[in-house]
Amino acid sequence: MKWHKFGCVYTPTPVHPLLQSHVSNPLPIWLADDVYRVYYSGRDAQKRSSVGYVDFDILTRKVEHVHTTPVFAYGPDGSYYSHGISIGGCYTVATTQYMLFMGWQTRPDGTWRGDIGRLIVSDDLQTLTLADQTPLIGINPTDPVSLSYPWVLGDTVQGYRMWYGSTHTWDGGNGEMIHPIHHAMSRDGEHWDFQGLAVPFARGVAQAFSRPVVLMNDAGGYDMWFSYRSGTGQKYRIGYASSDDGVAWRLRLDEVGIDVSDTGWDSDMIEYPYVLDHKGVRYMLYNGNGYGASGFGLAICEK
Repeated sequence: MKWHKFGCVYTPTPVHPLLQSHVSNPLPIWLADDVYRVYYSGRDAQKRSSVGYVDFDILTRKVEHVHTTPVFAYGPDGSYYSHGISIGGCYTVATTQYMLFMGWQTRPDGTWRGDIGRLIVSDDLQTLTLADQTPLIGINPTDPVSLSYPWVLGDTVQGYRMWYGSTHTWDGGNGEMIHPIHHAMSRDGEHWDFQGLAVPFARGVAQAFSRPVVLMNDAGGYDMWFSYRSGTGQKYRIGYASSDDGVAWRLRLDEVGIDVSDTGWDSDMIEYPYVLDHKGVRYMLYNGNGYGASGFGLAICEK
């Protein structure tokens, strides 16, 4: 696989006190024709993240509209998303479309607790509403430390699968956390059976994962893209893994086909991919330097 980059297609500008910087975790939902509403996690002056959006034409690679107010803001003190919302993916139960997110609670020691929550997406894509006052998935015996970035595939007929990040330890012996991708299953999209580790990790190679996106392939298997850190001091890169059944995964980092640029907005890191197919073409939205501070870019998968 090889990705051709089109460069940065949107650079954040301060549009609201809650959206002063960053366009992290781009999440596109089809709006009309070739236009997608791309939701993102923007930050305020205290680095707390809320959700904004822009409307983006994926063929012309132009932003057609910048929404200037947040569509959902971080929560009050004591809530499970009091220090920010980092969006993951969407899934549908019956007629309700949910947007999944990681709710942040930062701690004085520099660590944090992440829980998985969800927002209800309105039919016109104009509003997001908190679905649950408590997390959809909080820390549990399988995930006792912190969770992150959920992605769900499935329906009420076949059942649902979720892949998400789970912290094993804050220091894997090299100053970097062990935060691999776990797997859970559900019949109804509401109650989850935790399966534990899905994607293998390797200290010094890939040990801190984030923001998985999973698509089924033509062979009936699964492809996954994610961002990861190695623990060697190298900043985020985008990785790739594959699976025959969605449970047992093979790391295939050398086959991802996309890396940092020599110079410019994504020369230091690339992260938070979102892969989608539009009119028979596979695209990737992703962030560059500064965890989304430099904007988000677009790449196309070359056949």
